[in-house]
Amino acid sequence: MTVRTLPERYLTPADVAELLGVPVETLYQWRRKRTGPPAFRVGRHLRYDPVRLRQWVDGLTEVAA
Repeated sequence: MTVRTLPERYLTPADVAELLGVPVETLYQWRRKRTGPPAFRVGRHLRYDPVRLRQWVDGLTEVAA
């Protein structure tokens, strides 16, 4: 199993979908339901902060444990 490190830049929906192994449309559905990782807009573009994405994932793993 390969361990991926998060990039030093803000992530696109395609980046996050690849990291999480879900379709991009799933990210958009999660955003509409307010259940997914926190994101912000830069103009028309949606971006994710790698640090906040990690915190969101860590929060999920704490609940599951």
